[in-house]
Amino acid sequence: MKVAGLSSIFLLTICILSYSLTGAANAAEGSQEAPLSINTDFPAYAEDSTINVFGKVRESSLAKNVTPVTIQIINPDGSIVGIDQLSLDSNNEYSTSFVATGQLWKAGGDYIVKAYYGVQKNETTFTFAGGDGIRTATPEPVPEPVVEPVPEPVVEPVPEPVVEPVVIAEPEPEPEPEPMCGEGTVLEDGKCVAEEKGGGCLIATAAYGSEMAPQVQFLREIRDNTVLQTQSGTAFMTGFNQFYYSFSPAVADYERENPVFKEAVKLSLTPLLTSLAILNYVDIDTEQEMLGYGIGVILLNIGMYFVAPAAVIIAIKNRRK
Repeated sequence: MKVAGLSSIFLLTICILSYSLTGAANAAEGSQEAPLSINTDFPAYAEDSTINVFGKVRESSLAKNVTPVTIQIINPDGSIVGIDQLSLDSNNEYSTSFVATGQLWKAGGDYIVKAYYGVQKNETTFTFAGGDGIRTATPEPVPEPVVEPVPEPVVEPVPEPVVEPVVIAEPEPEPEPEPMCGEGTVLEDGKCVAEEKGGGCLIATAAYGSEMAPQVQFLREIRDNTVLQTQSGTAFMTGFNQFYYSFSPAVADYERENPVFKEAVKLSLTPLLTSLAILNYVDIDTEQEMLGYGIGVILLNIGMYFVAPAAVIIAIKNRRK
């Protein structure tokens, strides 16, 4: 009997301890916070509704340098219908709003809301139902206008006009026309020069027609969210910008004047965009990783743009001999 009693007490103690450990583990798992959170105030919206987007960056995920949070809204066709860059407040939180209106907003589908902060990214979805009355306020009844009696006009005596001497002003000389600068350049001392560091990609913007084009935004995101997050990437961009902006304004202006050249530039940018897409599928957290992946992408582009064409030309010459 004593042995049976002691065994029962032992088994009961083990059950209580195992239940306590399981509850503590579940509580620790539930307390984990995402590095970058993103939310919307409603799961569905109608046309002309205001979409409030908000979230927070975890304390351990904050970047060393001040970095904005980039928000994108993408429709079911893959087009970007909204974009914004936000700064974190004192609680590491951010918030913004968009109005669901325009030709790109199409009813009947899930819209993706993406957030980027350095190497961190997250997304959420909502449904756009179109103009079916969701979150639409009921219009208030319009009161009937009250007709007030119109007073009879009082005829006042008209004073005699006073003749003032006419002053003939001498025409001012017309200013000389200032040169029109292309997009991404500014006028300094009568010349078009490139904007300072941090400006847009002039050649890609001219090729795709807008700074909001998906290809141009992709290049901007790679620069801001990946390359400029490391010291080696920042040093590379400083030297690259000095070389790039020495010729890109002239190339961009020629693209706008010559549609055939514009299409050729757009075709030549395709291998570059494809190679840079590799950086979206890797996590770059250290200087060594930035140098490794960066040198690899540079060598890959040298191979595609120089080595491969040279090899083809040599092979064609050897066959003719």
